[in-house]
Amino acid sequence: MKKNKIIICTFLFLILSNYSFAQNFKIVTENFPPYNYTKNGVVEGFSTSIVKAVLKEIKLTPDNGFEVYPWVRAFGMAKNTQRVLIFSMGRNEKREKMFKWIGPIAPSKYYLFSLTGRNNIKVNSLSDAKKFKIGTVREDVREQYLISKGFKKGKNIFPNSDYFPNFLKLKAKRIDLWAMNEMTAFYLLKNKGFNPNEEIKRVYFFKEMSKKGLYMAFNSKTGFKRL
Repeated sequence: MKKNKIIICTFLFLILSNYSFAQNFKIVTENFPPYNYTKNGVVEGFSTSIVKAVLKEIKLTPDNGFEVYPWVRAFGMAKNTQRVLIFSMGRNEKREKMFKWIGPIAPSKYYLFSLTGRNNIKVNSLSDAKKFKIGTVREDVREQYLISKGFKKGKNIFPNSDYFPNFLKLKAKRIDLWAMNEMTAFYLLKNKGFNPNEEIKRVYFFKEMSKKGLYMAFNSKTGFKRL
């Protein structure tokens, strides 16, 4: 944690050291436990702790604290609005030029999960997954990755606006696979009273995506006034 904080502070100083910190900006995130989530009206999580520590270190304070939205809205705000900082966000080619990246702030492993009892589902390569129905969240890094590899919405990708409903669809066999962050999947199931090891199993590892981790990022057009 301390090493991450030093590295991220360095990134922020490089971006902002010649600029005034006394300017309006906002921070947006989503409920994506255990990285960032709301508990009793307060945004917590280990990514949140890193972001708070870094901002405190450089004496940078957002206008309205941490604003929590569904992912597609938070992503849209950060993509289209200057002086918006978003976290925790996966990094990919589609997003690369949209943001000024800071981090990584946390590791992340992505998988396609199936129900433990679905022994008929075998995914030895990503192309094998194209014959199955896959649950995603709109505009998340896993959905964008699958689309970049030729998957199609309504054919083999079926988006939702939130994460846990995809598990319920998986359990009801309305989808065959769940494209998900490993830690978040296990956290959500435990929090809802399920035993993840009894409910889901990993059938494909997104090795390429998982190397990059999760980041903080400013909108690419963000400009701060020089001191």
